[in-house]
Amino acid sequence: MMTVWISTICAFAVGIAAGFFLIPALIRLKFGQEIREIGPKWHKKKAGTPTMGGVIFIIASLLTTLIFDRDKNSIFIVCTAFSFGLVGFADDFIKIAMKRNLGLTERQKLILQILAASLAAVVGVKTGVLSYEVIVPFTKWRLNLWHFYIPFAVFVMVGGTNSVNLTDGLDGLAASVTTVVSIFFTVMAYKFGDESITVFCASLTGSLLAFLVFNAYPAKVFMGDTGSLFLGGAVCGAALVLKLPLILVFAGGIYIIETLSVIIQVTSYKLTGKRVFKMSPIHHHFEMSGFSERKIVVMFILASFLFCVISYFMVV
Repeated sequence: MMTVWISTICAFAVGIAAGFFLIPALIRLKFGQEIREIGPKWHKKKAGTPTMGGVIFIIASLLTTLIFDRDKNSIFIVCTAFSFGLVGFADDFIKIAMKRNLGLTERQKLILQILAASLAAVVGVKTGVLSYEVIVPFTKWRLNLWHFYIPFAVFVMVGGTNSVNLTDGLDGLAASVTTVVSIFFTVMAYKFGDESITVFCASLTGSLLAFLVFNAYPAKVFMGDTGSLFLGGAVCGAALVLKLPLILVFAGGIYIIETLSVIIQVTSYKLTGKRVFKMSPIHHHFEMSGFSERKIVVMFILASFLFCVISYFMVV
């Protein structure tokens, strides 16, 4: 337990130090965020806010993990998260270099994510970090997926990273929600006796808390796709190693709701020409309904906490 607290505190300290160094550097490099035309009009004032700030918690979490633990489980998650972060970095860099609000095309991004997920799944199985089993909620049963496991793992990672990416739309939202989810996986890893994953998740939690010092409303820096895809890879990697991908659906309930809101909106518009929400993802719907960013973030944090508490009791 002491290692958990030490790694959390160290990651927080490294994150704060990284933030004070990197944010001015991002400003000097003019790595400012371009705001999409289809977003809420009042988000225009955020244009120019430095992006790619996810590097702050990436450095803090990876450095702390490698200092306190270098077990194959934590190394696998680190590499998985980092590979997705690289896809996000490429997307962010194109946006910044070309001064546009769209980087990689959706097709390019999806292909790169599938490649990263496939490599992670195959390596994970070959090294024994991943097994073919997943824990079934509310039971002691372990479902063996056999030959379906790798496609399933790829689906979890690609779907999960994109869901986290969709959640990153308000100041502090994705970082706050993922902090709660990271705490959940820290608790579950400790419960399962997996010290390496406990250290990684604790380090991720500390680094996210540090990032929120700079990213909470009004944000001084955005995480960018570099950060959101890294977080998706980290959360999904931890879930797969702990055999909890089915539980992730509930623990990461906010991610699922955000994704479903987009699917419902697009499907409804294509089929009927009408929109279900004022804007999607759903956090923008609440914005358009008059809720402040701070209130929405607090609501989503509380909902995420509830989802994680319920998820804890789903594991027998």
